Amino acid sequence: MVTYVVLAKFTEQGIRNAKDSPKRADAFKEMAKTFGVTVKDIVWTQGRYDIVTIVEAPDESSAMSLNLSLGALGNVRTETLRAFSAAEMTNIVGKML
Repeated sequence: MVTYVVLAKFTEQGIRNAKDSPKRADAFKEMAKTFGVTVKDIVWTQGRYDIVTIVEAPDESSAMSLNLSLGALGNVRTETLRAFSAAEMTNIVGKML
């Protein structure tokens, strides 16, 4: 599984309907399952981003399909970061010259 950190900002539509955000998060979790993606955590934040989500996907195309499907709903715009566990990072730096 590949881990991603998804940073989200409300669109104008999304902020107008901010009261529905927890319900939309539940719907997002269900949508993710259809792509084989597991939502590990969703938190709402103050500052530059409104929502931070941690997901695990079987591959990059599953993660991309989920993000495009989410964006098409019009409530948030996302920035997705590939994340590495400590074990993965140990392996990566072990290959350095």
